[in-house]
Amino acid sequence: MASLLRNWRRRRALARAPIPDGLWRQAVQAWPLSAGLSPAERAHLRVLATQFLEEKRFFGAHGLEITPEMALDIALEACLPILELGLDWYDQWTSIIVYADDFLPRHEVVDEWGVLHVDEAPYSGEAWERGPVVLSWGTLQRGKSLAIHEFTHTLDMRNGSANGMPPLHRDMPPRDWTRIMTTAYDDLQRHTDTRPFDPYAAQDPAEFFAVMSEYFFAHPRLLAEHYPEVYGQFRRFFRQDPLARMPWEGDMATGRTA
Repeated sequence: MASLLRNWRRRRALARAPIPDGLWRQAVQAWPLSAGLSPAERAHLRVLATQFLEEKRFFGAHGLEITPEMALDIALEACLPILELGLDWYDQWTSIIVYADDFLPRHEVVDEWGVLHVDEAPYSGEAWERGPVVLSWGTLQRGKSLAIHEFTHTLDMRNGSANGMPPLHRDMPPRDWTRIMTTAYDDLQRHTDTRPFDPYAAQDPAEFFAVMSEYFFAHPRLLAEHYPEVYGQFRRFFRQDPLARMPWEGDMATGRTA
């Protein structure tokens, strides 16, 4: 019954609150990652983005006004990873908080020795298991794939914790995922100075998954060349092959995320 009601609401959203043609064209033309999408993929992305905008709630921090253009830009990056998975993969959270630029969360962590550590470094994004997803609009505007990073964190956390292993499809043996991801993660930890990836990926397995997801969609050739087995696992998990549809690669930079 719940799924029937959810599907009815999503069909109603398409009829009641469609994305205006002009706004859609403007957003897609300004978004480099749309260049390789087929007409069918773009049409499906528009459906997902419409439903995403209807179901999620945007909040601007410190009085920031969230315009329709801003919300759609975020929705595009949010919906790309779930293009072939479906919006139900985001059903565990609702809220998105957007800051004008980097923000200063106060994180208190007690280590194994009972020592309290306080992290007050600036962040450009953050994701929690049940929401919210927190984003820096300034980072997004600088062309960084922040939204992909944070929204793939929520996929990872569908297992209950951010550990670098999202719920895998039935045809994906967990032992293969674990072996491949662990091998690549260990390699990156040993060679952060020589591998062409954001070293933040070496912080822990959860960040490795999120950062490499950015590269999968924004820099697929780089990921496929250096970690081909990781690319293969991502291709099976996301059910997409960005390398096949993107003969070019735009610039991608990453900021500090969480």
